[in-house]
Amino acid sequence: MIPRLKEAYKKKIQLELKEKFGFKNIYMTPKLQKVVINMGLGIDGNDSKVIKACEDDLSKIAGQKPLKTKFKKSISNFKTRKNTNAGLKVTLRKNKMYEFIDRLVNIALPRIKDFRGLSTKGFDNFGNYTFGIKEHIIFPEVNFDKAEKIRGLDITIVIKSLDKKHSVDLLEKLNFPFNKERNN
Repeated sequence: MIPRLKEAYKKKIQLELKEKFGFKNIYMTPKLQKVVINMGLGIDGNDSKVIKACEDDLSKIAGQKPLKTKFKKSISNFKTRKNTNAGLKVTLRKNKMYEFIDRLVNIALPRIKDFRGLSTKGFDNFGNYTFGIKEHIIFPEVNFDKAEKIRGLDITIVIKSLDKKHSVDLLEKLNFPFNKERNN
């Protein structure tokens, strides 16, 4: 079954972007390539129970098992040791990516307390968008009572586009709630 956001992109959004920017064909329009979700653990990376709980939560959010990331070198000020667990990450592609973005935009982001929109300053020079979420419990898949500690998530949306403006327009068409007034 095709996710509804992917179907809307193929049938409507792609054609609108082609007409708006005057592209010769639909393959020049901006396209989502992947979504990377990171959860940093810091000092808690040494505790196997915490890692297991965070792994379960992130797998419920993303729909697939996360990968454990390791520290590349030891830094005494951060109390890190080389090759110890730093956090968890998940890379979503194709249908799972569209399903995640649909849940993120329509269910999770509106559940954030005092939410005023996402900043447009999270775009890099290549058109990729990165933002952070302070509470992973905004996703309905995570049971609030079983969550040991509230953790943050970093979400990076990798977009194939010619320009940063094309990426902004794509995400606006996908109903991302950007805040225009605050980011002058």
